[in-house]
Amino acid sequence: MTPARIQLAWVTVLGTVACVIASLILNYLLFFDKTLIPFGQMVISASVVAVVIGAPLSFLLALRQQEIKRIRCELTRSATYDTTTAFYKWTVFSSVVDRRAVSESTEGPRRGAFLAINASNLRAINMRYGLRWGEEALRLVASVIRSSVRTEDVVGRLGASEFGIFLPGATEKNAREVGERIRAGVAANYFTPAGAKGILSVSVGGVFFEDELGFEGMFRAAEYQLWNAEISGSMMISQASNDFLTRRDDPTAH
Repeated sequence: MTPARIQLAWVTVLGTVACVIASLILNYLLFFDKTLIPFGQMVISASVVAVVIGAPLSFLLALRQQEIKRIRCELTRSATYDTTTAFYKWTVFSSVVDRRAVSESTEGPRRGAFLAINASNLRAINMRYGLRWGEEALRLVASVIRSSVRTEDVVGRLGASEFGIFLPGATEKNAREVGERIRAGVAANYFTPAGAKGILSVSVGGVFFEDELGFEGMFRAAEYQLWNAEISGSMMISQASNDFLTRRDDPTAH
């Protein structure tokens, strides 16, 4: 047995012995009280034991249940959300996007867009100023993204410096507006790591489509546009093409 289990066993045994002794003492004292009939003695004994033992035990059990519930909530949140940005983690994000695409497909074709955002110089910030400032840069970018998207949009962290945004129902114009807001918002923030002036920027690539797609197709196409954006230095958003996309994960495409 582990030390924790041994301690638990001792507490259980000692607690039980203490309750038995307390009950015996109470019944012994009531036995010599000639003013009470046996039924009255029984009622008093049962009530006192229930209050003295049952109330604290119920209170401790309630506290334990609350603690278990809190731990479960924390575990669920840590498995679902990225701790730095509070966005969905990669696996959860991809599942949410795929579920939305499938559930909405029954109502007919749905347009939308998918953006890939990358903090271009995050690695340089980490190397020059340390990981603490790199985390601060990520939180800043996440804050700008959060303020630039709609309530129904889905955002996730795809990698060390990359984010994905699913924009259901968005047009090309909507996608470009969101991308520009994010780029301008990040550039407008005064980021000063360790007191030195630092320029934080993001690259934006994405695709828009008329028929809703699965996550894998959207992601691969947006990644390609992000790669082009980092080379050109400008935002790259184009319509989904058959070179990278296959509707609803068609098995013939793999």
